Amino acid sequence: MTATTTAVRPVPALSARRRWTVLAVCCLSMFLVGLDTTIVNVGLPAIGRGLDAGTRRLEWTVDAYTLVLASLLISSGALADRFGRRRVFQSGLAVFGAASVLCALAPSVDALTAARAVQGIGASMLSPVALAIVVNAMPDPKERAQAIGVWASVFGISMAAGPVAGGALIDGFGWRSVFWANVPVIVVALVLSAVFVPESRAPRAQRVDLPGQALLTVAIGVAVGVLIEGPHIGWTSPVALSAYGLAVAVAAAFVRVESRRPQPLIDPGLFRSRVFSSAVLGALAVFVALNVTLLLNTLYLQHTRGWTPLAAGLATLPMAAGATVCAPLSGRMVGRVGARPPLLLAGSFITAGGLCLVGLDRHTAVPLLLVAYLLIGIGFGFANAPLTNTAVSGLPPARAGVAGAITSTARQLGAAIGIALAGGLVAGSAPAGLAHASRPGWILVAACGLLLLLVARAARPPARVG
Repeated sequence: MTATTTAVRPVPALSARRRWTVLAVCCLSMFLVGLDTTIVNVGLPAIGRGLDAGTRRLEWTVDAYTLVLASLLISSGALADRFGRRRVFQSGLAVFGAASVLCALAPSVDALTAARAVQGIGASMLSPVALAIVVNAMPDPKERAQAIGVWASVFGISMAAGPVAGGALIDGFGWRSVFWANVPVIVVALVLSAVFVPESRAPRAQRVDLPGQALLTVAIGVAVGVLIEGPHIGWTSPVALSAYGLAVAVAAAFVRVESRRPQPLIDPGLFRSRVFSSAVLGALAVFVALNVTLLLNTLYLQHTRGWTPLAAGLATLPMAAGATVCAPLSGRMVGRVGARPPLLLAGSFITAGGLCLVGLDRHTAVPLLLVAYLLIGIGFGFANAPLTNTAVSGLPPARAGVAGAITSTARQLGAAIGIALAGGLVAGSAPAGLAHASRPGWILVAACGLLLLLVARAARPPARVG
């Protein structure tokens, strides 16, 4: 699943029931990947108390997962093309499940962070591989578009549902339960994938680009790492300035190396497509907005207002409900009227939700909070399906796999950046001052919504059928 991926080899024709069962199995894995991106957020205060860790170290427990996931997504897709998508998919499930057990048993925050990184390795084998399996199982373009819409919708719903599920589990069984809950789901997914998911490979598998992979990992890690550590080490300290320089140098080296490789991890030339580039930028912005919202919500409600994890999770129910209702609606809209209308709705609702909270203080009315979360959830629900569709439509059909992989990478990078930025805004803030310190975060959420409106302009209108 590199930038030069050729057309996939179709599997033998599957019955309609089998095709949609394959989609369901892949969606189950994607639900776990999305859920574990956000479910930990609501448990951070409880984890901090249980493992004696501050906000900065807790940010790493979230970003260790998303950084590794973002870094390895495309290479995992290339491995799946070479060694078999079902095989890599099942390996990812096994690694994810084993890492979940390690997370649940972690004796310290450092052990939890390391286990979360391993969990990210497993998750990287699920996201792009699941999409490739779905695309390969759905030969009909119209059915494939519907399946991609469902796939993207499930991932969006899982991200929004994370805080609600996490709050309930933590209040009932403690923070370790959010990781134990993964295990039975993993077992079910392993069994179903063995029974229903056909094996498939690319006809000409690409080599794994080790230099590109190493440079991408370092660039992402340094960039997000300095955002997390900036408030602690000082934004203009020699260490921070060195990190800025290193991130820029590594990013430049990555572009140079990838431009010259015959089989690059990411072909910089792909971004010459305005449609594709705008979709990737939109995916990044949506997940920055979502993760800024989730972390600021958790810290504000639990630290400033003294709410329990369950209450803080329940406060995001409007967000989850908005995403749950609008995500499948968005998928249908993409199939009928194209990506532009749902993207316009997504940008408008996210902007409105962020603006609702730019004046946040410790006494902000709860109904206003709930309305803001509902608006952001609706916007998030409308965003995912059209962004995936726009990215795929922005490249030739033979590169549909890499379009999905790069968009997934952008989502996870956005999640990591959102956590880092939100944590940096409130780092060192006393509970009484946290609300005021978080206000730039809500401006950032609104700005991400405005960016989506610009992305909508680049989306292509739907192709005429018949």
